[in-house]
Amino acid sequence: MLGVIAIISTLVALMYFAYRGITVLVLAPLLAMLATLVAGEIPPLYALSSIFMPAAAGYISSYFPVFLAGAIFGKLMGVTGAASAIADFVAEKFGEKRAISAVVIATALLTYGGVSLFVVVFAMYPIGATLLRRANIPKRLLPGAIALGAFTFTMTALPGSPQYINTMPTIFFGTDIYAGPVLGILASAIMLGGGLTYLNWRSSKLRAAGEGYGDHPNEDLHEIDDNIPGIGLAIAPIVIVFVLNFLFTNWYFKMDSVIAKYEALDSAVNGTWPVVLGLGVAIIFILVSMRKFISNANKTVFDGAVGALLPIFNTASEVGYGGVIKSLAAFTTVKIAIVGLAIPSVFKVGISTTLLAGIVGSSSGGTAIALEVLSEEFLSMGIHPEALHRIMLVAAGGLDSLPHCGAIITLLAVCQLTHKESYKDIAFNTIALPILATFVISVFYLVTGIY
Repeated sequence: MLGVIAIISTLVALMYFAYRGITVLVLAPLLAMLATLVAGEIPPLYALSSIFMPAAAGYISSYFPVFLAGAIFGKLMGVTGAASAIADFVAEKFGEKRAISAVVIATALLTYGGVSLFVVVFAMYPIGATLLRRANIPKRLLPGAIALGAFTFTMTALPGSPQYINTMPTIFFGTDIYAGPVLGILASAIMLGGGLTYLNWRSSKLRAAGEGYGDHPNEDLHEIDDNIPGIGLAIAPIVIVFVLNFLFTNWYFKMDSVIAKYEALDSAVNGTWPVVLGLGVAIIFILVSMRKFISNANKTVFDGAVGALLPIFNTASEVGYGGVIKSLAAFTTVKIAIVGLAIPSVFKVGISTTLLAGIVGSSSGGTAIALEVLSEEFLSMGIHPEALHRIMLVAAGGLDSLPHCGAIITLLAVCQLTHKESYKDIAFNTIALPILATFVISVFYLVTGIY
């Protein structure tokens, strides 16, 4: 019982204090130790040194190259004016009044194109910030717009999404990434349509109250557009990332000869390598082709590299906290309680998955636990595997976005905003809408049997 209290109380405290602006770099380790102290299972200092730190370090060792390359890429796109050139082009095509829609659609195209979520955040920040500043739309809406494009329908709902989470159920259910196309498209329409309607309504309301973009120093965004690259040169780095990521993922790293080299080293191909290579080539391309737009290349790269540190350490600290919580015996009790929920079959799929995602603060983490613990039970319910695949993933994208979610903390850090400024808009798009979409597609499947 004490263990359950420890999990719930520290999770609530983590969300509350993160929302209040207290850094998770301090919060997460302190609350992880407090959880073990209350649970009485593991000495707090042991939990810190032997569970928290290895989990956090493991995350950094896996993802630091992605954060580093992504941050440098985003910094260069902003400093060179490439982001401004793209923003000019998009604003011309969409119109300044549709700046929010432009940010969402551009983000969605990158995410659905296979660029990892964290890289999309770094790449879209300078473009989105420039677009919103031009239209004098409050900057605090930017995280909500990027989150809508990256963390919702393109991640979990659209059939064929190349994001990692969409591949997870295929092993357990024998499906593919195009599973549940009707349910996926329906869920996508709810999330995209609802999110755009909400964000544009919020923009109109805030601007009517006299709030504009706001004063945000140290953004490294172009103030004047008379010395920026042409649209072809500006968009080339994004195209390079997209194309090389696709080629490395679907061709080079699937070659038998390449796989054999890593197997001989008792290793395997790392899923982050394609995007790191793509970003690396794009960074070199920018430094060479846009050097006249960079006043101090060394400083720019250094600033970009430093900009990667806070986001990855914030997220790693969250992962460390989750590692400690999952090590408690009480976590098994919580899982069993969720598994034992006495609710209709198809709703149990959604509710159990989103609850697990909320506890660990990760859609993929919640999905992994749900698949491991519940996949056989789900299949025995008579629900079609393709429907299971899609309903589970859309649900996983719900409570995963509570204030302690690592992706949300990274997004806010990159946008240089706080939970208090922007979380409400993020939450509507990444919690309320996915939960609504899960309910609608679950009812739709029950009534029609169409998936």
